[in-house]
Amino acid sequence: MNPWIAIGALALMGVGIPLGMMAASAILRPSVPEQGKSATYESGEIPTESAIGIQFNVQYYMVALLFVVFDIETVLVFPWAVIYSPALEAGVPLTDLLLPMLVFIGVLLVGLVWAWRQGAVNWTSSPRATRRKTERQS
Repeated sequence: MNPWIAIGALALMGVGIPLGMMAASAILRPSVPEQGKSATYESGEIPTESAIGIQFNVQYYMVALLFVVFDIETVLVFPWAVIYSPALEAGVPLTDLLLPMLVFIGVLLVGLVWAWRQGAVNWTSSPRATRRKTERQS
């Protein structure tokens, strides 16, 4: 049997099952139009304005991305730290153990320095916080 047949069948199932579930859901679900179903849900609070006009500060996303990058780094460093000592005892050369991890951490440090110079980790205060701070000082 050709291996591409199995890959094609898997791809067909991977696309067909979700599409079939969505079609069955659209056919079987009850249709009860109600104004409350289309309203934005804000943790039980009545929304005061449309969410379309709200602009979020890009720094929130930059901090989130940096967190993800360094979170992945810890996921990769911990297994390396676990095998470090047994690998040295097994006779693996020190350069074969340290060099890949030092290159990895070096690339991360270059990225962190770049993000720092771009201002991604410099947190700015909002105009309201600045106003309150000056009001307290005067």
